[in-house]
Amino acid sequence: MQPVALVYAALMVVSSLCCVCGNVVLLLVVLLNKELHTETWALTLSFCLSDLALGLSIIPFGAYNSLLRPQGYPSDGHLCQGSAFLYLLLQLASIHSLTWATIDKFTEICFALSYTTICTAKRTRVVLVLVWLYGLINAALPLLGFGSYTYSSTRFLCGPSFQPDYRGFSMLFIVVGIIAPILIMCSMYAYIVYIARKQVQRGTFVCNDQHCFYVPANNYFRSSIVMVATVVCLLVCWLPYITTCFYETFSGHDPPAAASAIATWLVLFTSTLNPWINSMTQTRYRAALRKSLNKIRQLLQRPLKNSHPQSTAIQLEIVSHHHITKPSLWSDNSKPGSPETRSMSEVTM
Repeated sequence: MQPVALVYAALMVVSSLCCVCGNVVLLLVVLLNKELHTETWALTLSFCLSDLALGLSIIPFGAYNSLLRPQGYPSDGHLCQGSAFLYLLLQLASIHSLTWATIDKFTEICFALSYTTICTAKRTRVVLVLVWLYGLINAALPLLGFGSYTYSSTRFLCGPSFQPDYRGFSMLFIVVGIIAPILIMCSMYAYIVYIARKQVQRGTFVCNDQHCFYVPANNYFRSSIVMVATVVCLLVCWLPYITTCFYETFSGHDPPAAASAIATWLVLFTSTLNPWINSMTQTRYRAALRKSLNKIRQLLQRPLKNSHPQSTAIQLEIVSHHHITKPSLWSDNSKPGSPETRSMSEVTM
């Protein structure tokens, strides 16, 4: 077996486990905390479910192929066509849902006063319908004859063919489906960082109904680091895949096996990074995660507290027997309401 296949399989297995764990945590945090159920929380739910489906289906499928089926599948078989359709649908749904979640974040920061009127639940539902409808149409085009699904021995997956014969579909998928949303997200993050830099230079006071307070520059600095790291991760994960697709489309040759395998893994690895860099970097999500962990800890501690009921009953019986047989501590001059009585009662308790 080739070393490339072994490394690819190991990376895919780790990515699948991390993807499932990360997205399940995000899903539980969102569902269990009502304060996160905003007008646009369905956007987070959309890319979370898309990434979770990728981690449960496509990523393990690639690991299995690299280890046990390196020769692949017939390109016209139902398994290959179905897995390629699912791969393209989930990938487009994930990146476009993430793009709209970024637009929501951008609107919340840059148009804070009119945010509630711009981003509503009705508009969010319309956006999600359009995102998934776009993904379904694009994923169905190769099945209808515009484009083709084939098994790639360098990617170990069934997916769109990027040969020159299908250049029209390849350009539609790469430019409109991938490059456009990536450019939108990078532009918005860059503008947010620009705004943060301006705020640091002039200082900022945030006011509410009662008072105003100064926002330290470190807050903006930390936010800028998160935005820059998000953009870097986005570009690092997608640029190799875009480059190999363009190379195959315009040259007609398959890219090197190692480059193609690593590029495919990086694209699928975004489903592992998305819940952390796009949600858990926000304060409200981290606070909700801590709240959920505290609830779980309390539920686990309750059985421990109730695990010794007999010993507790015995202790109560001993204490009651002690109070019955013990001579009175009150003197003749002391009464139940006197200071001496109260202090002794506090000691016994």
